[in-house]
Amino acid sequence: MKYISTRGQSPMLTFSEALFAGLAADGGLYVPEKFPAFDVGSFPINASLSQVGELVLGGFVEEPSFKISLAEICHRTFNFPIPLEPLDDSTWMLELYHGATAAFKDVGARFLAESINVLGVKEPQTVMVATSGDTGSAVAGAFFRKASIEVVILFPKGRVSEVQQKQLTCWGENVKAFSVRGTFDDCQRIVKEAFLAPQWKKKNLISANSINVIRILPQMVYYIWASLKYYQKTGKKPGFIIPSGNLGNALAAIWAKKMNFPIGKIVLACNANRTVVDYFETGNWNPRPTLSTLANAMDVGNPSNMERLRYLYPDLVSLEKDIEAVSVSDEEIRSAIQDSDKRWGRILCPHTATAAFVRSKLPGTDWIIVATAHPAKFRSIVQPLVRDQIALLPSLELFEKMQSRYEEIDPTLASLSKLLT
Repeated sequence: MKYISTRGQSPMLTFSEALFAGLAADGGLYVPEKFPAFDVGSFPINASLSQVGELVLGGFVEEPSFKISLAEICHRTFNFPIPLEPLDDSTWMLELYHGATAAFKDVGARFLAESINVLGVKEPQTVMVATSGDTGSAVAGAFFRKASIEVVILFPKGRVSEVQQKQLTCWGENVKAFSVRGTFDDCQRIVKEAFLAPQWKKKNLISANSINVIRILPQMVYYIWASLKYYQKTGKKPGFIIPSGNLGNALAAIWAKKMNFPIGKIVLACNANRTVVDYFETGNWNPRPTLSTLANAMDVGNPSNMERLRYLYPDLVSLEKDIEAVSVSDEEIRSAIQDSDKRWGRILCPHTATAAFVRSKLPGTDWIIVATAHPAKFRSIVQPLVRDQIALLPSLELFEKMQSRYEEIDPTLASLSKLLT
């Protein structure tokens, strides 16, 4: 297996080369050169997440020395529960928020850190990440106190929840956090500019955003595991409704579908940032300034992974056969939080609520709502809308007690460079 740039002007890379490269030199994003087809019947009944991970991800690695360690990497990555539970006769929920930082990003960040640990670093490296709320804390937790690794987190000032900001800024030591006077798109742009800037080469940058293809690959595993579990139980292919911002998590499901796993329609539940939805409706790609919404981790006006999606589906007709996109307003998010509490007895974060609202408008059965973060991370939004008190998770209580450390910068690479180079 090799990895190629979406823009076709960079050399093909191996798994380890793609991991350390992050962004392609031509400005494109790396993707697998092909998607291996798997026989669904070859997977053991009730296979664990780590077993599925080892079987699937082995097809994306060619380095023998890394394959030897893949079972242990998957065991360390998928060492927390990811429940798939029925909500009613037609709807299930996949809970991705039981990791260390209570959001789905723990899977990709942990796999990346464990992979780098196995591959080793010959000289100091800088892991750089732009975050709209959850990615940064997951990356910080995965790389905290890792030898020869410096972590740089960029988050948009005033656009993350209080709990998220505490998680982003409490680490210290080898983790440095920067509050950017701008949006997530500004943070993401700074990261991309750093990867292409000659003066930053000495920092040996590693991307921990989903622009790094290795961040996305392990996220396929929970979609594959859930689809197999559902199919083995019901004989039907479930559709997935996925809260979507930068599209990395959704892309993981789309790649899993491309490998012939039993996955039906994939629905992208977007907030009021309609860039992706408008593309589905018009066929015109028109990034725009980011809007602030209740589902802040999805506040992205120019999602990077749209480049991978358009590479995979060059025309709108083929795209719409597999995928659709729906925009959800803040008012609809609030109503979905209240309705889910009354209907299912489940309290949802604003992001998961976008998927729940979309489900309420979809016909048919066999839908899986993807729950991406724990509601305790967004208590100020959710608590006034539900009947019961939302308890703060023990892991989040630890973050609350820690001291915040961060610096504020303008939304430019030059502003960051003054403090780091």
